[in-house]
Amino acid sequence: MAKIRKLFTIGYEQTPARAVLDELESAGVKLLVDVRAVAASRRPGFSKNQLAAGLNERGIAYLHLRGLGTPKSGREAARNGNFGALHKIYAAHLKTAQAKKSSMNCRHW
Repeated sequence: MAKIRKLFTIGYEQTPARAVLDELESAGVKLLVDVRAVAASRRPGFSKNQLAAGLNERGIAYLHLRGLGTPKSGREAARNGNFGALHKIYAAHLKTAQAKKSSMNCRHW
């Protein structure tokens, strides 16, 4: 019988990095999959290397799947409040070879 795994999602807007890491640790998260196209942030602790280091200190693995991130045109649509366009852009993006390859990279976890 296959082991059942839980999938969590989390956002971090306006939340300090330490609070997010505390929440992940208390929830028993073992792997954080970062699906940002650009794993950089102006918010302290959320850029790729800082986030990975903070997770590592808590025994949580980090995997960046850039290919699943929202393309620039989708991020621009979201900033402009055009969520219909965002959804269309992202749906099309998920059909690309890049996105499919990234999703395959996650399956071994």
